[in-house]
Amino acid sequence: MRVVVIGASGNVGTAVLRALAPEPVVTSMVGVARRVPRADGSSTVGFPHDAADWVRVDLTGTVDAVTRGLDEALRGADVVVHLAWAVQPSRDRAALRRVNVDGARRVFDAVVRNRVPHLVVVSSWGAYSRGPVDGRPVDESWPTRGVPTSSYSVDKAAVERMLDELQAARPRLAVSRMRPALMFQREAGSEVAGLFLGGPGTFALRAAAGLPGDVLGGLLRGWHAEGDVPAPDDGARLPLLPFPAGVRLQALHADDAGEAIRAVIVRRHPGAFNLAADDVLTGQNLADLLAGGRLLELPQSVVRQALAVAFRLRLAAIDEGWFDMGTALPAIDSSRARSTLRWMPTRTTAEAVLEVVDAIIDNAGASTPPLTAR
Repeated sequence: MRVVVIGASGNVGTAVLRALAPEPVVTSMVGVARRVPRADGSSTVGFPHDAADWVRVDLTGTVDAVTRGLDEALRGADVVVHLAWAVQPSRDRAALRRVNVDGARRVFDAVVRNRVPHLVVVSSWGAYSRGPVDGRPVDESWPTRGVPTSSYSVDKAAVERMLDELQAARPRLAVSRMRPALMFQREAGSEVAGLFLGGPGTFALRAAAGLPGDVLGGLLRGWHAEGDVPAPDDGARLPLLPFPAGVRLQALHADDAGEAIRAVIVRRHPGAFNLAADDVLTGQNLADLLAGGRLLELPQSVVRQALAVAFRLRLAAIDEGWFDMGTALPAIDSSRARSTLRWMPTRTTAEAVLEVVDAIIDNAGASTPPLTAR
């Protein structure tokens, strides 16, 4: 089986290559990216990126260049996994749409043109509409109309509509839609920091986890500055966790996402699949995990306005649309992936979050251009 992974050099693409590399059914892999790992001796390409042949394609390039590049990559493919997605530049809406929506359309056209029998698209929990008022997790039948104030959610919903049209026009094409929660791994620490925190946010997190945070933590515990009493060993990364009231977090380790994609490829199952760990964390759960239980609960309206102002002052990497999405969207039920794909997440939301927070503090990365430590 020849598998082409578009967007193979990033967070999820790396996990997909790692899951597919030992799979006996997969005889060859092609990685497609705008910035490919260099195998010419100018940089080190290690596992799993060395398990793929690489083709450079910029999905926003000229029609001829994109067509030529995708046709080269997709020649003889049995499966195409489409992962390519842009979160930045968040201030350039047109640029994001060129990558996320127009780029997806070019990939889907190439799949049809090259008669690839199976298309796997990594959509998102972000494609869903506002969740039910009772807060229950939703399955794959929940509407995918997105959150109107979030450009990420709007684009994910637009790709879902494109897939509806593609399936109607090409009923023999097997289309699998993976809808994961937020995906984290240590190798993506630097990338996640750059995409979602930006320079000021990353600096603030690392400072809070360092000496200034230790001093503040001591004051919060009621210790005197002149004392030599060591901080209690509660595993806290932060002295305090400010968090919006009522918001919950559900996530997934990138390796678990990669394993689900491997399973859907090998079993060639069409349809939609939610992917998430079972635990959904409240603000207090996160404070227990990261700050020794010390939670500063903030009104949602205050957090949203602060993020909007920070974004406009270029102190935040993402705008308030991301906050709207995080507060509106439901938790997701992954029962279908468990039963149909025989998939089971190996790590919890708490473990995935802790891993990426430590990775951001440590400035962890990998050898590909998107994952290189900054």
